[in-house]
Amino acid sequence: MKLQMLLSAVVLVSLCAGPIVSWGAPNVPEATPATTPPPKRFNFADVRRRAEVLATQPFKAPDNDLPKFFRELNYDQYRDIRFQADKSLWRAEALPFEVQFVPLGFLFKQPVAINVVEEGASQPVEYANDLFDYGKNQIPGDVPKDLGFSGFKVLYPLHIDGRYDEVAVFQGASYFRAVGQNQNYGISARGLAIDTGLPKPEEFPYFREFWLEKPDKDATELTVYALLDSQSVTGAYRFMIKPGVNTQIEVKASLFVREKVQKFGVVPLTSMFFHGALNERFFDDFRPQVHDSDGLLMMNGNGEWIWRPLNNPARLRISAFQDQNPHGFGLLQRDRDFDDYQDLEAHYHIRPSIWVEPQGEWGKGSVQLIEIPSDAERYDNIAAFWVPEKPVEPGQQLEYNYRLYFFLEMANLSPGGRVLSSRVGASGAGDLDPSRRRFVIDFGGNALAQLADDAPVEAMVTSSSGQIKNVVTHKNPYINGWRVSFELLPQESDPADLRCFLKLGNNVLTETWSYQWTLAK
Repeated sequence: MKLQMLLSAVVLVSLCAGPIVSWGAPNVPEATPATTPPPKRFNFADVRRRAEVLATQPFKAPDNDLPKFFRELNYDQYRDIRFQADKSLWRAEALPFEVQFVPLGFLFKQPVAINVVEEGASQPVEYANDLFDYGKNQIPGDVPKDLGFSGFKVLYPLHIDGRYDEVAVFQGASYFRAVGQNQNYGISARGLAIDTGLPKPEEFPYFREFWLEKPDKDATELTVYALLDSQSVTGAYRFMIKPGVNTQIEVKASLFVREKVQKFGVVPLTSMFFHGALNERFFDDFRPQVHDSDGLLMMNGNGEWIWRPLNNPARLRISAFQDQNPHGFGLLQRDRDFDDYQDLEAHYHIRPSIWVEPQGEWGKGSVQLIEIPSDAERYDNIAAFWVPEKPVEPGQQLEYNYRLYFFLEMANLSPGGRVLSSRVGASGAGDLDPSRRRFVIDFGGNALAQLADDAPVEAMVTSSSGQIKNVVTHKNPYINGWRVSFELLPQESDPADLRCFLKLGNNVLTETWSYQWTLAK
């Protein structure tokens, strides 16, 4: 069974700059008597009504009929297209936010409509070729005047007043990314995932239209509305983007179901994991680790913190963590030292983590993790999202509100002891059983650091198959934490779902380390 890779175009989102447009003020209506109601102001309800009506109509695939020049651009040619920064939206008004639009071409063949909302009125953005510097590309003279854009970028003085940094980009299907201070683009979020990880082609809902709300002169957040469409679902989204040390995006989503959906993925996160410390197969690479994220963190409805290290498996792996009203989940990059990666170009040590914080009760369902075998770091092979327990039926309306945090460190996440590293290797008894494996897990945190060296800390280790042997727990002075080691005797080829946490008496000291081990073939 060959499964389609998650949209690899996302890896390229931040590689090129796009055009920007300027315009005059919207038409101002003539004065009316004081008794006349004020004109209606554009808001989220307008997008929601459009999505609701759209769901009653047959799905119409987007027009991807680009001119040959744009359709056949290669990677380097597309990168050579530069945005004319002096034409950034709102630059002339010195507002706290600027927006730059992104060109069509290469992998991004789907145009999106973009509007600006000013004083309650919506006005479309006009396309123009002179908004671009095409570099060495020889642009033909017959480019359509209404060619359009593939997305947009949001800029804000993230580090120094007066210097605008890119903080978010919306481009490609329903993908978007963001960064906080001192971060490099890496992991992506999506509006919705349909049938991801199933033995059939994945459906990619896409944002077909955006509305950018003009900010005030002292604004610290930017509001963006989006209309989502696909064969099975339509939706209205509101994104409130708040740049900072840890950039936040507050999301409101109203979804309308056209057709029955087999797997409905809410708040999809998409990342890359090529290799790390828990490899099941050999990678010929001078770098110790290569990944945008190294683990899935969850806080379930019962308050348990669970850490699941990621892997690039030999075979497709899908894990489901059943829950009710989750407090949060996210794909994190915990290894933050340059030495963990030794990569001077990719800067994996400063790629952001994403934490999802649901607003309200989401009911029963599961956080699902999909790990797809990959032979290169250019592919996004990791996905995580929430799947409701009840099947999604035609005509159904769903509401989801949540916050996304893009960060390097968040002190309030897993406030007890947390997993610092996970390693696996031969048990030392290979002459007896070569399949026998030794796992070593380091836990750290302030509470663990304060425990005496001889504290009766106990490791609770379980496995769904095989046998656990030789569990050892002791202080690790080099990390000011505690180390657990144990051996797994696998049961033939059955996957082993492993769990481990530390406790002192009846007190749980750490998050739960969770991992699925399978023998590579």
